[in-house]
Amino acid sequence: MNKKVNLEVKQVEKPLRRPYNLREKKEKVAAYRSLIRAELADELYDKILNIIVVQKKYRDSSYSAKDLARELKTNTRYLSAVVNSRFGENYSCLLNEYRIKDAKHMLLDKRYADKNIEDIAAMVGFANRQSFYAAFYKNMGETPNSFRKRNRK
Repeated sequence: MNKKVNLEVKQVEKPLRRPYNLREKKEKVAAYRSLIRAELADELYDKILNIIVVQKKYRDSSYSAKDLARELKTNTRYLSAVVNSRFGENYSCLLNEYRIKDAKHMLLDKRYADKNIEDIAAMVGFANRQSFYAAFYKNMGETPNSFRKRNRK
């Protein structure tokens, strides 16, 4: 009894490992986003920019979407819808974007040359080193250390 056994070897594709557990951005369709009046969205957009950017609230690591909504006298759902539609990202990513911009300046500024990465992370509003490294890598494609070394003069 000779039986020929035909074995198929399947190639199992391993998912691409991304550093710092970064995931691909998924587009979500949320019907409520289109229900907000354009005038209200514009007004909230301007106020968000003023509070987050001008007042630099992003530097406060405990400043939440709930805090911002309270300050704007709106709810977190409206706030989230405006941030997503006007800025094209969620609240956390918005804050991290400004934190990273600030951190980039500090990493290159001679006045902060004596500060280590963790100090700068805390100064721009990150609660811990890991979240800073992950956000920095996501935005810049390199670690804060390599960015600093590469741009040193």
